[in-house]
Amino acid sequence: MRLEGKIAVVTGAASGIGLAVAKRLAAEGAKIIIGDRNADGVEEVAAAIGQAATAIALDVADENSCKAIVDRAVSLHGGLDILCNIAGVLDFGRFAEVDRTRWDRVISVNLTGVYHMCHAAMPHLIERRGNIVNMASAAGLVGVPYNSAYTASKHGVVGLTRALALEFSKEGVRVNAICPGGVNTPMVQQAPPENIDWQMVMRSASWLDGGAMAMPEDIADSVAFLASAEAKRITGVALSVDGGQTAG
Repeated sequence: MRLEGKIAVVTGAASGIGLAVAKRLAAEGAKIIIGDRNADGVEEVAAAIGQAATAIALDVADENSCKAIVDRAVSLHGGLDILCNIAGVLDFGRFAEVDRTRWDRVISVNLTGVYHMCHAAMPHLIERRGNIVNMASAAGLVGVPYNSAYTASKHGVVGLTRALALEFSKEGVRVNAICPGGVNTPMVQQAPPENIDWQMVMRSASWLDGGAMAMPEDIADSVAFLASAEAKRITGVALSVDGGQTAG
């Protein structure tokens, strides 16, 4: 119960890592406000978690939608202690085929969405000396072929994390990122395009357990740690949880 009495907002909570994070933070004692574009899905998650969870439809690419979920947390519970930016999209494809529409969609969700949420939440986090956990990726630390927009967006998340950690350190707000490798989520399970060299992609995968992908709960463990007082001296970190993918 490391998060007893804490108020947390979790984006992308209808499935995958966001779902696992929502369950873990609630199990640790936090009251959580969870958001996702899949409004029905996030309502089901809140119902399964119980009274600790409140669901709201959320589009992180929309600044007003991001402000609304933060305002809901503050109006319900009087403040905000933890922001977990988990929502994201993946887009594999050859660079020549990545048109402006595809590029803008990935950047608007994965990077600008994190900006929107941090911008809305920061005044409230300052009041309670709270913290942010951003979901970056191993692709935020190294290049991933056939994944240009996603890789660029996650490098941006790492950079934003470090910049905010420095700027708000005097206010006592910690800002960290987690950089998972392959995680067994519905997003990752989507069939890759037939015209890319999938073996080239997989050669950069986890070395741990014979290259087995992590489970969402493995990443939620790290989120809960960084969000807790056990990590009170940790800020500006891009924590690799990738089974050795980026070790060398």
